[in-house]
Amino acid sequence: MSYAVIGDWGTSRLRLFRVEGGAIVARRDGPGIGVVGRAAEAAFADTIAPWLADGTPQSITLCGMVGARDGWVEAPYADCPADAADWRQAALRFDWRGAPLSIMAGLACTGADGIADVMRGEEAQIFGACLRDPALGRGRHLIVLPGTHNKWSLVEDGRVTAFRTVPTGELFALLRDHSTLGPKVAVADPAEEAAGFAEGLAKAGAAQLFRSLFAARAMRLRAGRSADWALGYLSGLLIGCEVAEMRATLGQEACVVLIGDGKLSARYAQALDAQGVDSRLLDGDACALAGLGYMGEMTA
Repeated sequence: MSYAVIGDWGTSRLRLFRVEGGAIVARRDGPGIGVVGRAAEAAFADTIAPWLADGTPQSITLCGMVGARDGWVEAPYADCPADAADWRQAALRFDWRGAPLSIMAGLACTGADGIADVMRGEEAQIFGACLRDPALGRGRHLIVLPGTHNKWSLVEDGRVTAFRTVPTGELFALLRDHSTLGPKVAVADPAEEAAGFAEGLAKAGAAQLFRSLFAARAMRLRAGRSADWALGYLSGLLIGCEVAEMRATLGQEACVVLIGDGKLSARYAQALDAQGVDSRLLDGDACALAGLGYMGEMTA
């Protein structure tokens, strides 16, 4: 039975897709690189074992943190500006149990301020988005990939010319779990959390990050605000300030393309709207698969 395997292996999870006759027919999930580290090859073999019983894959293509220094095998970076051809050419290729395996490259750039930056995995989504929507391969576009480490990417005529990583998700988790500002609770009242998020966005519009952070605690102590409100407030303040800063850095585009998880991307859409910017959302999994060579519908 002839089949190929494509996959996105990030810090927190492994997603493998089996492709037969141009269609995805099965999916396998496994542990992230952050869990398995240098034991990645064994973890991959365990995850793919049921498929190997049907024979050796025609090809295996992986992107993401699998190619990081502490992943399976370190893959190179393609230097920006880079298009999809530059990225594919930089992939690391070797034989694995008789199957040709490609670990896709990351992207690297140095900002005008001299700060170096890297990404692994998001570039597959960016180039996949350009394949799924050819209009993104023409002209200038600001593409944002929300996550733990958000990527703000400037794409011009299909080439990633610059990007900046903003670790807003990690900062929020640190404030929530390891500071006096964030209550260490799960959200119980979504309406309260949403109200806090909106108030945080309002403060962010005035670029008041540091002077506004402590309100997450003080407003609970003195103004009767709830723990759910405080969580939303911190999220809104951080995301809103990120949006304001990065638009000032990479350009005042009239419409921002968001790629990723729908729930988190909706928060960024709300933050952009609060600052008068339109946005549209593309599905992260579909874009990643397109970048890895699969253009059909996700059915598994």
